[in-house]
Amino acid sequence: MKKIFNAFEQAYNELLHKVTWPTWPELQQSTIITLFSILLLTGITLLMDGSSKMVFETFYGLFK
Repeated sequence: MKKIFNAFEQAYNELLHKVTWPTWPELQQSTIITLFSILLLTGITLLMDGSSKMVFETFYGLFK
């Protein structure tokens, strides 16, 4: 039991004294970059999906 308590105590001390937490402006900037990246990748995925759908529909339409 003492080992478990010691592990939690070390983790708590590390979070308080060794971890460098971002400032509020850094956190906002990271969030904006993440949201922009997600939107960009979503747009690229939609374009690729739409174009592949069009290609396959055209290809399969040749054999009807």
